[in-house]
Order: sequence, then C-alpha cells, then structure tokens
Amino acid sequence: MEAQELRDRIATFPRWNYSFQFGEGVSTPLPDRGRINRVEQRRAHIFDRLLELTGGSLRGRRVLDIGCNAGFWSLAAIEAGADFVLGVDFNPEYIDQARLVFEAKEVAHERYQFEQGDVFEHRLADEFDVVLCLGVMDHVDKPAELFELMMRAGAQLIAIDTEVSRARSSLFEVSKLYDPRDAAGDGLVLVPSRSAVADLASRHGLDTVALALNATDDLGMDDYRRERRCAFICSAVYDLSVLPAEKRPSRLPWWVRDPRALANV
Repeated sequence: MEAQELRDRIATFPRWNYSFQFGEGVSTPLPDRGRINRVEQRRAHIFDRLLELTGGSLRGRRVLDIGCNAGFWSLAAIEAGADFVLGVDFNPEYIDQARLVFEAKEVAHERYQFEQGDVFEHRLADEFDVVLCLGVMDHVDKPAELFELMMRAGAQLIAIDTEVSRARSSLFEVSKLYDPRDAAGDGLVLVPSRSAVADLASRHGLDTVALALNATDDLGMDDYRRERRCAFICSAVYDLSVLPAEKRPSRLPWWVRDPRALANV
C-alpha cells in the first residue's frame, strides 16, 4: 500500500485509541503525549509479563483478543509469533481499523481474523491457548459469563486489564459508562474489585496474580497509580509465582500514600 493511500485511509476514521507506526513516517493520530505513553507503558506492564511465562514467544499458540479495538494487542501477539489471532469487537469502526492495520503491516491473511459483534453472542468454532481480555471486563454487566466464555475458549493463559473497585472484599460496583459507544446495552456495567476477579478465576480452577505496576513514566497512567485500574494474569497451567505481584500494604487512600499528590497543596 502506498504511503499516501494509507494516510488517506487512516484519516477517514474520526478517532484512534492506539498509536501505530508504519513505514515512510505514517502513523495513526494520537496527539496527546499522555495517551501515547500510556500505550507503551501498558504493553510493558501487561504483554511483556505474559511473555515472561511463555519463554518470550507465542509461537505455536492461538490467541483470542476480546474487545480487540484497532488490533493493537492482536498485532502484539502476531509479532510475538502467534500462529493465529481472532479479534472480536462490538464496534464496527474498530474492526475496520484493525483490518487496515493488519493489511498495512502485511500480516498473512491466514494468521488473523477480525469479527464484529457482541462477544456474548459470538460462537467460537475453535479453541484458543491465550485469551486477551484487556479493557473489557469493566465494560460489561455480565462478568461471570465473561469468565465462562473465556474458559469455553480453552485458554491456558488469560490476561485481564480492567478498572477496579478499591474495595477489599469480593464485590462488583454498579457503574455507568461515560461513553457507552464501546459496549452493548445501555452502558450500565459491573466493575469488579481485585478479590472479585480472583474469585471468578478460582471458580474455574485458575490461579491469579494482580500485577505490580512497573510504569517508567506515569504520564497517562493516573488510574493505575490511584489503584483504580489493575492488570491480572490467570492460569491453571503456568507458574504465576515468577510474576511480580501487586502489594497493597496500606488502607490509606492513594492521595495520602502518594506524596506527589500533595505537591501542589
């Protein structure tokens, strides 16, 4: 694909949520530096940790990317050697973006497929070794059914990234999405506490680690720093003890524990 054609096709979309770099200086528009940094930090925080368990490669594995958006995590899986990736998203615009990205990156067609639809109504014809559930659990009102779907996929390794309740007990907070365009229904969702994620995983025989934040630059990462967002790795096969687990030593609120929050007081 010629560079100008790619620029023109990128420009047809009103918004992009991920930064993609292509040849000849072509990229997707993310003018907010904090958002660009967030993409880089989340990849290191979540995906690099997942690869620590698999020896640095996904070769020989099939990956299911739930809520795939523009295919950022699907592409990361392909670049890590995954044999095949299936991306599913409710928003048709994101599916079109993902297909454009993979076309521009010249990924072989037999290695991926993107499908639009409600993941709860989607029939999985095949099994998958790895499931990516990133930015999805806090956008649904059926978290238990979401776990059941992932288990039906046959996953041995699940990565979850979600907004979380700060509650210590196992519960779900009822919340209303600020922007319901990325979810089915009326935007009313159930946001899990950390314990709730672990309990749902345990119900299906999975161990869980809430990953310690490893951001080298906090720009765009406030929700993680304030403990309102957390990434988890779940598995019944892999030894998760090798991963750095989040520590929550204090019951004090984040603005008391973090001296940077008091700098301008």
